[in-house]
Amino acid sequence: MKVLLHICCAPCSIYPLEVLRERDFEVMGFFYRNNIHPYTECRQREDTLIEYAHHTGLRVIYQEGYDLEGFLRSVVFREDQRCRFCYYDRLKTTAKMARRGKFDYFTSTLLHSKHQNHTLIAEIGESVGKSEGVPFYYEDFRKGWKTGLEKSKQMGMYRQQYCGCIYSEKERFYSANG
Repeated sequence: MKVLLHICCAPCSIYPLEVLRERDFEVMGFFYRNNIHPYTECRQREDTLIEYAHHTGLRVIYQEGYDLEGFLRSVVFREDQRCRFCYYDRLKTTAKMARRGKFDYFTSTLLHSKHQNHTLIAEIGESVGKSEGVPFYYEDFRKGWKTGLEKSKQMGMYRQQYCGCIYSEKERFYSANG
C-alpha cells in the first residue's frame, strides 16, 4: 500500500514515518511550502528535510515555486479561520498529488503535532479525500510527540518554534505587554 505523507517539517515526520513503515506502507513525502514565512524559514525547513530524507531513504516531492502571496490573499480578513484554510490547501494539494501518483492513501505530519486541531484536520482530510478519490489515512501520531522530539534533538535537526505562517510567527514573538 502506497501512502503520500504531507510533510510540514523533518522533525514532525520522524514518528509518522516510522509508524507508517512499521505498518508496511510504502511512504513517499510531499513538502508543501506556500504557507511558510519567511522564505529563509522555508529554505531551512526544506534543507533539513532533504538531509533527513537522504538519511532515511525517504523519497520526497518538493513543491515548486513559493506562492506566499496566494496564501496571504486567501486568509486576509479571515485570519481567525486561517488554520482551516491552511489545512484545506495543504491537504487538497496533497490529495491531488496522491491521485496523480496513484497512491492508495494520503496523510499528514500535522497529525503529529499537539498544537494542531486534529478534529478539523481529520474532517478536512476525509472531505478532500472523497472529492479527489484517495482515502485520507488518519492516525493520532501525537502519542509519539516526545519520541520524535528527542530523536530530532539527537540528530541535531533544525527545529522551528512556530507552524510556519506569518501569523504564528507574530504570535511567537509579539506580546501585547511589550
